[in-house]
Amino acid sequence: MKLNVYLSGEIHTDWRDEIKEACAGLDVTFSAPVTDHAASDDCGVAIMGAEPAKFWHDNKGAKLNAIRTRKGIAEADIVVVRFGEKYKQWNAAFDAGYASALGKSLIIIHGADHQHALKEVDAAALAVTDDPKKVADMLRYVLEGTLPA
Repeated sequence: MKLNVYLSGEIHTDWRDEIKEACAGLDVTFSAPVTDHAASDDCGVAIMGAEPAKFWHDNKGAKLNAIRTRKGIAEADIVVVRFGEKYKQWNAAFDAGYASALGKSLIIIHGADHQHALKEVDAAALAVTDDPKKVADMLRYVLEGTLPA
């Protein structure tokens, strides 16, 4: 068995690298949004031209990023969404809802301080954790049927 896993959510920590490193040797292909914050914010105007109003600047970038996000989620077997501590990730909540609507297996990562705010997102998930390394344990279990040592 092989898994395609889309890693969505906050871009300010190295949680994606933690998961990838912990999954070494597993037959997993990872994809993700563009995690360079400036590039993600400015891609629309950098490619399609400047906008005088911030709304249209952001709109162009959001739509261009959505092409990548929709493809990544649609092709994923599992979608992992991390909600970080520093910022409210409205885009992550949207990605979780989109993945759920497509019937994707959903794993959510967040700390205890987000538990109440994300209760509906958690209810749609097949697994919820506060530790990215536990995601690797979950993927290993799905692929190999083995528990952590």
